[in-house]
Amino acid sequence: MPRIVIFAEARDWHGRRLAQALRASGATVATRSLASCGFALGGAGPGVVIPNEAELPDAVLVKTVASGSFEQVTLRLSLLHALDRLGVIVINDARAIERCVDKAMTSFLLHRAGIPIPSTLATEDGVWAAQAIAASKTDLVQKPLFGSQGRDLARIAPGGAPPPAEPYAGVHYLQQFVGRQSGWQDYRVMVVGGTPVAAMQRRGTSWITNVHRGARCEAVEMSRGLAELSIGAVEAVGADYAGVDLIEDPEGRLRVLEVNSMPAWRGLQSVADCDIAERLARHVLARLG
Repeated sequence: MPRIVIFAEARDWHGRRLAQALRASGATVATRSLASCGFALGGAGPGVVIPNEAELPDAVLVKTVASGSFEQVTLRLSLLHALDRLGVIVINDARAIERCVDKAMTSFLLHRAGIPIPSTLATEDGVWAAQAIAASKTDLVQKPLFGSQGRDLARIAPGGAPPPAEPYAGVHYLQQFVGRQSGWQDYRVMVVGGTPVAAMQRRGTSWITNVHRGARCEAVEMSRGLAELSIGAVEAVGADYAGVDLIEDPEGRLRVLEVNSMPAWRGLQSVADCDIAERLARHVLARLG
């Protein structure tokens, strides 16, 4: 039986669902915190230690890289890089996670792949950011470079003052606001192994349409446009699986906002007609051959 470690927090709903799905498929599964792992070098072992695992697993499935200091997160990603070098299948691997956690790199890769995105500026230069805001004909949205669930988003009117740089760690990541002025909505599509498996529309109580901010989830048909853009976005960042956020601009054209390499899908599962954890488990086992 394949041995698989899920990197998730102990009480994580997603980790439990994944463990159930993998065990139902015949795998031996353990859930561990990536923060509890480490390097042990100089002896005869492989150099990477996963607590309570006598041998390295056949695959690891990464649901959570917990927040921490820059050094802590760097170490955790280094462990994922090392496991990959040791022949362990890592889903998603560290490169994909790094590309998606950094919104500027995600936007760059989407742009290079020809995926439509809102106009974007990422810079440490406050003067440049202020000039961009002054010149903009539409509202802009400032986001933290690292962040999720709609936290610390700021909407800036043309000619307005940029938010203080300190809450954003000295980085101005600005995107053109392309949403509606009312009736706020966007889309989330889950892609697993190159296949879009579920989609929903999120209807928000404000222009921030995250489920954690009170948005209502509604099932939506997987249109050709949603499917093609979502597949292309996940390919652009090199992920095995991801949640893709898309929005329609005022002309009705779809644009990709973000690609999440460690997505939550509890809201999406509530309206999906498939078991997302089972689809992901199936993909992991297929990767193992």
